Amino acid sequence: MILKVYTSLLLLFLVNSVWTRTVRQVYDELDPEHWSHYTFECPRECFCPPSFPNALYCDNKGLKEIPAIPARIWYLYLQNNLIETVSEKPFVNATHLRWINLNKNKITNSGIESGVLSKLKRLLYLFLEDNALEEVPAPLPVSLEQLRLARNKISRIPEGVFNNLENLTMLDLHQNSLLDSALQSDTFQGLNNLMQLNIAKNSLKKMPLSIPANTLQLFLDNNSIEVIPENYFSAIPKVTFLRLNYNKLSDDGIPPNGFNVSSILDLQLSHNQLTKIPPINAHLEHLHLDHNKIKSVNGTQICPVSIAVAEDYGVYGNAPRLRYLRLDGNEIQPPIPLDVMICFRLLQAVVI
Repeated sequence: MILKVYTSLLLLFLVNSVWTRTVRQVYDELDPEHWSHYTFECPRECFCPPSFPNALYCDNKGLKEIPAIPARIWYLYLQNNLIETVSEKPFVNATHLRWINLNKNKITNSGIESGVLSKLKRLLYLFLEDNALEEVPAPLPVSLEQLRLARNKISRIPEGVFNNLENLTMLDLHQNSLLDSALQSDTFQGLNNLMQLNIAKNSLKKMPLSIPANTLQLFLDNNSIEVIPENYFSAIPKVTFLRLNYNKLSDDGIPPNGFNVSSILDLQLSHNQLTKIPPINAHLEHLHLDHNKIKSVNGTQICPVSIAVAEDYGVYGNAPRLRYLRLDGNEIQPPIPLDVMICFRLLQAVVI
């Protein structure tokens, strides 16, 4: 029994040691022997975990101001407080900051001191969700990789605010107050490496202009978009995930081959006003069409290749790649027509 206890304790020690070492390898570029060069003072309002000396936890403390940030800090957690202002003073020594979480505070644009963010030269992640911002804050650090501004009151994007953000890969603006007029042809200029753009839950009536060419994921759910312009996706040839749920798309608002795009693997058109399945590409893998007005499914019509050709394809051939098809919430009566199954040999789930 004693041997078992010792064995368990040894195993627990080894697991904890490996976990700690892994965390430090992932998050810290500083060698542990250099930590001694940093003073380990900790703001009295915050928590400084000894096992993670580069992190400072000041979340859920009822803070109205940002405390002085020690020089050693890379990861700063300030979410769920009452902070209204972001001034330069607390960040004077914080020249190594990589990550700032200021979600769920009371920050306004006027509360952000001019230039304070752009001076954080190493910042990679900036979270300002659930605040009271009315426009995208500027200027921003050119080092940024992720900018999260969801659930604010943003109705304006200052001209040129993204011009120098070549490192930004993710921009989240969902659930704000953006109109079509806020998204000009040069709004996203400079975002040459952007991969994910989220503009869901705004007040758009049109597809946004000049989406960065490298965008892989485009989220436009919960707007009022009615029309997909002809050849719209030719300007974003890498788009893979496209979400247009909860819009006002009808059959007339989609060009004949609007979604027949080889790069799109996941297409979501739930909760629109479609009465038929739009033409799709053979590369598409997931198709969400639930809660539209579709009355029937004709496999011959929707198959990206002719049924005769599809029937000749083996399991390992070049058959259409659709694996998931959602059609519930329409007016379709089961069973699924046989020609649908003949066309889409790789289907693993059909929801009807």
